[in-house]
Amino acid sequence: MLTILAAVAQLERASIRERQAQGIALAKANGVYDRGPKLTPEQVDQAKRRIASGVPMAAVARELGVSRQTLYTALSGEGVYSSA
Repeated sequence: MLTILAAVAQLERASIRERQAQGIALAKANGVYDRGPKLTPEQVDQAKRRIASGVPMAAVARELGVSRQTLYTALSGEGVYSSA
């Protein structure tokens, strides 16, 4: 009896994941799934200048309203900032 219930649960989970994958693919096709960059290219340039002048990274991130990790990513030109 438990084996049958486990098989049904496994089948249901597989179908849920399949529907989820279809929904994500549809959302990506409509351009809804991915987030855009939080910082504009002008903000990234401004941050580079401020950091070069000696302002701490945490202070610059706080003023821009982003996390330090987002600022590090933007400054290194990775992820959504690779084309910015």
